[in-house]
Amino acid sequence: MLEQPPIWLIVVAFVCAIGPLVFFHELGHYLVGRLFGVGAETFSIGFGREVAGWTDRQGTRWKVGWLPLGGYVRFVGDASAASEPAAEMPTDPRSFAGKPVWQRFLVVLAGPMANFLLAIVIFVFFFAAFGVPRTPNVVRAVVSQSAAASIGIQPGDRIEAIAGQATGTFEDIQRIVALRPGEVVTVRFTRDGQEREASTKLGVYEEVDRFGQKYRMGQLGFYATQRGLVTLPPAQLLPEAVNTTWNLTRVTVEGLWQILTGRRSVKELGGPLKMAQVAGQQASLGLFQFVSLLALFSINLGFINLLPVPMLDGGHLLFYSIEAVRRRPVSAQAQEWAFRGGLALLLALMLFTTVNDLGSFGLWEGLGRLIG
Repeated sequence: MLEQPPIWLIVVAFVCAIGPLVFFHELGHYLVGRLFGVGAETFSIGFGREVAGWTDRQGTRWKVGWLPLGGYVRFVGDASAASEPAAEMPTDPRSFAGKPVWQRFLVVLAGPMANFLLAIVIFVFFFAAFGVPRTPNVVRAVVSQSAAASIGIQPGDRIEAIAGQATGTFEDIQRIVALRPGEVVTVRFTRDGQEREASTKLGVYEEVDRFGQKYRMGQLGFYATQRGLVTLPPAQLLPEAVNTTWNLTRVTVEGLWQILTGRRSVKELGGPLKMAQVAGQQASLGLFQFVSLLALFSINLGFINLLPVPMLDGGHLLFYSIEAVRRRPVSAQAQEWAFRGGLALLLALMLFTTVNDLGSFGLWEGLGRLIG
């Protein structure tokens, strides 16, 4: 088992991870806003007192705040960094609030989409440089007394789908099964050209990574052929990267849904401290592992910002969708209360995940031993 990286590496790695992700996110907002003629007053990476900055020829103040936990673009006509509309009617033609609702929608949507695009670009470069992991979905051997053995899967069978999701490769099987420890799933497979289907309860095993962190995983119980990397033609790199990003987004959605429905423990929900620890761990393993983590973080950031929570991009998109249907914006009072509720929810979530993170570091267990 590897030792945990030093605190300084964790801090540096976290800043080096969050900074670029926030920059690309806000750059998406900024570029699409500029496309529609929206003026930007501030482009900030981080919050709080300005550490460094400059003002460009368009009058935008580009700055870095001392607290590197986010960022924002403040457009002309915004009442705050959260892009709450100003109370008065906009008179400046560059005002964000004065633009048609469809343009405001696209400006806000551009932030999360920039994060997904960044992940796609990373995967394109990885696949071009190293190839694509692609193992056939054919069974080489079956583990005795496993879920696969219980439904009669045999060597040579081809696993076509699990839990209603197609499994064209062994990597697809791993992705789907890992998220469903102890769940009953339907497995569709072919043998000698004949399609068969059966239901089984997946096994559960605890995977321990190189830093001693434990993860509860599902297990079907068979071995595939030797894994390898496939070199793709240049024209197939982008579609493969898009597909990989989509699959990882589905994993994020499914994992969150399992937590919300009680199928997974809320203790698995991590916050900034856990992200910092993981960033430091991956940075200690090398550049490849760290950049791979950046792609995953970028996907998570894009997805989380699409959630329909006021203060997040998804909350703004929800308001704009309502405005498009009603042909008039949601009242200022309703938006104000929604933003307050969204802020309270985000603060409560950050507090909860921080308590979770500290627990995963063993703090509460250590305090319990001291008190006991």
